[in-house]
Amino acid sequence: MIFPSLGGVPAAPRRGGVGWLEFMEQEIITYINGNAIYGNPKNFLPYNAALKSRSKKLRKAGVMSEVVFWRQVRAGSFHGIDFDRQRIIGNYIVDFYVKKLSLVIEIDGSSHNDKDDYDARRETFLNSLGLKIYRIGEPAVMNDLENAMIALENYIVSEFGGPV
Repeated sequence: MIFPSLGGVPAAPRRGGVGWLEFMEQEIITYINGNAIYGNPKNFLPYNAALKSRSKKLRKAGVMSEVVFWRQVRAGSFHGIDFDRQRIIGNYIVDFYVKKLSLVIEIDGSSHNDKDDYDARRETFLNSLGLKIYRIGEPAVMNDLENAMIALENYIVSEFGGPV
């Protein structure tokens, strides 16, 4: 399809089937390396209030790799993007969540060992809500943080970036 009112710009679908007009209406939330990053917020996510105290305990306990990552992204210090830590989504608690992108970030370490079935069910549920999941290995955070953050930047640009 061609949009004559846009000077013959083709309606090339973007990621997730978003057409040109919908893409043009998306909010730019930040810029990463000169690339506009477009928001993709979900207005409603299920929330199990019974997990609130567990979420709070996980934040206080602080797995070292999560604490190291949190220091890089807290208070908008990563390109002005707001991250939530130990966010409840449905019956699950995710390590980090970026609401404006509908992006879950998981730091995969020893707590994920021998939990393949659980992680698969969890990932299927999160994807069914339209959320994207980005995984970072614990060794990358602890031993090569700079490149782990660059890889996250590259992922965000590839999934949510567009022309300026």
